[in-house]
Amino acid sequence: MYSVTDPATGELVEEVANSTEEEVRAAIGRVAAAYPRWRSRSVAERAAIVARAADLFEQRADELAPIMTVEMGKRINEGRGEVGIVVDIFRYYAEQGPALLADEPIDIKGGQAVITKEPIGPLLGIMPWNFPCYQVARFVAPNLVLGNTILLKHASICPRSARAIEEILHAAGVPADVYVNTYASSRQIPAILADPRIMGVSLTGSEQAGISVAAEAGKHLKKTVLELGGSDPLIILDTADMDETVNATATARMRNCGQSCNAPKRMIVLADIYDEYVDRLTKRVTEYYVPGDPSDPATKLPPLASDAAADEVAGQVAKAIEQGATLRAGGRRIRPGAFLEATVLTDVTPSMDAYYEEIFGPVAIVFRAEDEDDAVRLANDTPFGLGASVWGTDAARNRRVANRIDAGMVYLNRAGGSQADLPFGGIKRSGLGRELGSAGIEEFMNKKSIRL
Repeated sequence: MYSVTDPATGELVEEVANSTEEEVRAAIGRVAAAYPRWRSRSVAERAAIVARAADLFEQRADELAPIMTVEMGKRINEGRGEVGIVVDIFRYYAEQGPALLADEPIDIKGGQAVITKEPIGPLLGIMPWNFPCYQVARFVAPNLVLGNTILLKHASICPRSARAIEEILHAAGVPADVYVNTYASSRQIPAILADPRIMGVSLTGSEQAGISVAAEAGKHLKKTVLELGGSDPLIILDTADMDETVNATATARMRNCGQSCNAPKRMIVLADIYDEYVDRLTKRVTEYYVPGDPSDPATKLPPLASDAAADEVAGQVAKAIEQGATLRAGGRRIRPGAFLEATVLTDVTPSMDAYYEEIFGPVAIVFRAEDEDDAVRLANDTPFGLGASVWGTDAARNRRVANRIDAGMVYLNRAGGSQADLPFGGIKRSGLGRELGSAGIEEFMNKKSIRL
């Protein structure tokens, strides 16, 4: 069952029945039948449709943002901001797609060849709840321009977002059988991946979900892109303005109530400024990030996506304290609703669960680093490798440290975030493949070599 439960109140708002086995098989048949016709249309035609989709998303921002607020508790202003990124992604691929898909002549020994860039067929997208529109956009926009067709399974708490996205794409001119939304359950995923008509799968979600989907896809030799968890390090080498650094890094951690895979989750601060940073971060978190109604633009800290999510994060915090961590701020569940106080932990050691696991909520863990080498060691001592950031006043030093970090993305004097023309993805247990930018359109592409 797909259901909408307002995380601010706990009220059940809507329920949607799962798709039946027959409906899922029919949906696969639709995207498979539509693929030859869609791929035969010119790149320019497909790009024009994607451009119209960008316009419609922009026009409906004030409708989409409240949907996300009631589904997963996103602050209303952050919801509008998310739609803005969606618009950027659709416009980027509409404008750059034709050039990115142009034939690539190459000189080879004894002659010449050309690389053509073609679609591979119907794809399955499995999307998460934390960014209900953005996550869909970064998978869908490049693949529509490329010529693949899409069967989309959204998170079970986001049926309204799923429905609205499908409506917008069809209104923009995407044929009804080229993009099909399904309310499939997780237990139906193996059968979808086993179907020979589905040629690949993209999943954004938890590490365990990625392991499960990758195993099923591997049985059937299906191409996979996995965007999974992260425990991103944020290294502070020095600062010319401590208040500015504290405010910026706190914002990065608390954005989307801390429910972002590439949010900085481990603040690693050099010893000479560690105490001051912890004191000011604790003050900032306590005074500024006060839980409130996510539909109120003045609210700084919304609820988590569900009671279960809030209980899980609160449990992780309690376990860390039980194992010897120091609670500097927050940590308490607030009811009714799925609220958790913004939290700061210190003195977390490798013997504690919180040292290695991802905490998907408004919790910052601060580590003391004795020097630059120690900061890099702490940053890389994680099973994840999604993003990272380095903060400091010396640009050369920042770059030197960035080069030593094991991650798919590193930002200098900023953290997290996403933009349409910058590839997004990680290494280690944070996933496989890339989305966005020129790399994002190549994952489900047949780079065909033609020897002339």
